[in-house]
Order: sequence, then structure tokens, then C-alpha cells
Amino acid sequence: MRFFLIFITTIFCVCSASAASPDDSYVAGYATAILKLQFGVDLPELTVRNGNITLPADKLPAEDLARITQQLAEIPGVTKVEIAEYTAQQPPQTSPTPTEVVVDEGALATHSTVLATGLLPEGHLFKPLLADPRWNHFSATYRNYVGKKVDGNHNGSVSFGETIPFYRANIGQSIVQWEVGLQAGVFSDFNLGAPSTDLINTDFIGGLYTSVRAGHASAFARIYHQSSHLGDEFLLRKLSDVERINLSYEAADLRLSYELPYGIRVYGGGGGIFRKEPSTIKPWSVQYGVEFRSPWRMELAQMRPILAVDIKNHEQNRWNADVSARAGIQFDNFQTFNRKLQFLFEYFNGYSPTGQFYREKVEYIGFGAHYHY
Repeated sequence: MRFFLIFITTIFCVCSASAASPDDSYVAGYATAILKLQFGVDLPELTVRNGNITLPADKLPAEDLARITQQLAEIPGVTKVEIAEYTAQQPPQTSPTPTEVVVDEGALATHSTVLATGLLPEGHLFKPLLADPRWNHFSATYRNYVGKKVDGNHNGSVSFGETIPFYRANIGQSIVQWEVGLQAGVFSDFNLGAPSTDLINTDFIGGLYTSVRAGHASAFARIYHQSSHLGDEFLLRKLSDVERINLSYEAADLRLSYELPYGIRVYGGGGGIFRKEPSTIKPWSVQYGVEFRSPWRMELAQMRPILAVDIKNHEQNRWNADVSARAGIQFDNFQTFNRKLQFLFEYFNGYSPTGQFYREKVEYIGFGAHYHY
């Protein structure tokens, strides 16, 4: 019952949270005037959606590109400015029928993105890793363990967390941007087969990060702390046959990402632990993956397919691969502060991402709701 209450609360908060959408017609008019009066660029059909401005690269003077993006990003209500370099013929400007599958304007392109700057800005320079089991975000998931299990075959998993930028700025007069902020989250697992839906384990993760974006490339570095704690009810039931591990450590990691046309993204990186308990944990790890956010959207519900695979190799586990895959749909119309609601099937095979059981190899399938940028 506890897990289901948390699940319902999570979904309610995700779907009911709302923020006033910027007036796109106001933003479009303001941006059109700046382009016309200050740069001599005439774009009467400027694309603005939810405060996001998309500009065609072939209609902008290259020497003024940095100044244009910076000035447009400072317009009230603008969350980001994208410069689209089309790799295929731009789709026609027609009104789709409610059931038609449409291609987003600018979707068949690579984008150079410039976000709003200043204190507590919206958006992220480095997009979240959709299949990473320990990326801080809001989620509620059911998991069915195949074969060996941590505690019961039917588990529930919830996470509460976010990546919050404190400050963002441009580097000089270029379109390169950097930001610094806080990333924190709580990850809890429950045994749905136990009489009181026993808490199995909770991981606490928190730290400071900085990220940089230059066109299609981005980087994310952080220093963080993680500690893991077993649930009381789990310990009472398993007291005689469970080895409690006081898992706690500080670590640093770095990830690099590059966004390709047609919604494809690749990334990779690694990290190390510099203070650890128990002291026998080996410090090094690598991570890499690929994501696909479909440019094709079903207009009926404004939803699109997404697919992601994340792979981690830990020195602690003899560099064996931990594979996490997720696939499902993203609803573009359920969003707040540019975060979007996703329903994803998932599959995991490798050493458990649940902190206290990092030495246990597990396999599970699941389905859940996720709230991501």
C-alpha cells in the first residue's frame, strides 16, 4: 500500500504541476522586430513554441549568429533559442489532422541551442540520461525480477530528485554556455509481495555539478555523495541471512554528449570514488549509451516514441556490463518548466543499481512513469 500511495502522489504532482506558458505570439513579435531592426533579417514566420525559438541557420548572417542568439534569449518568456541546420527538406507548413503523424518543424536537423542566462534559469545544458537507473528525476516503476532477486520477485521503485541550475552564462561573445548547480535525489525500492510493502533499500545521492554546451556537444561534471540504507522491516525479516553494508562514498564523474540528426544522441564518460566505505570497493567505472527521441509525433495526443540504452562497467564487478534499456512514449503536452511526462518499459541485466546490493547480479523487466526534461 505504501508504494502505491507514493506512486499516486508522484503522478499527481507530475500531472498537476503547472506554470504559466509564455505568450508565444508576443515572443514571436518581439523576436521578429529585433531581427528586422537590429540585424536586417526578415523572418515574418518565426517559429516559437512554449517559449522556444527556432531559427533557420541559412537565413542568418554567420558573423552575427552569437549576438542574435544572445539577444533573443534575453526576451521575457524565452526559455531557449535553437539554430537549426536542416539535413533534409523542411516539412511543409500544413495543418495535420488529429490522427496524423507529423514531423516536428526542424526535427530533421541538428540544432545549436542557446538557453536563457542568469540566476535560476530554466532548462539544462546537458540533457538527462533517460536509461541511467541512477539519474536524479521523479519516477514510479513496477519491476518483476527474473530468477535471482534482491527481495521478492515483485518490486516497486520510486525516485524523487532533480538537477537544478543555480546560474548560467555565456562564454565571451560565442554561443558556448556554462552553468553550475545542484543535483540530488532519493531512490527507494519496495517489496510489493510483503504484507506491508516493506521498504528494501534507499539510496541518497547529492552533489554539485557544472555543465558546458557548444552547439551539438555538451559535457556534465559533478562531485557527489552517495549513501545507502536498508529498510527496518526488511532487516527484521532478513536479520539472520543478510550482510548489512554501510555503503557510503564521495565520487566525481564526467560525461560527454553529442546530438546527431533525427533525434539520435550518443554519450560516454567515466568516474572514480575518492572516499569510500567499505574501503575494499574498487573505484573506477565507465558509462556510455545511445538515445533516440523520435522527430515523428502523433498529433492526436502529442506523443512521440523514445528509446534509450545505458551501459556501465565497474572495476568492482570485473568490468562486466550492466545494461539498462528503456522504451516507450513521451507526452509533449504534459509538461512544466519544459519537463515532459514519459511512460517507459524497461529492462535491466547486470549488477544491481540498488546500493546495498551492488555485489548481486540481477535481471528484471518493468514499466513506469518518468518526469524528465
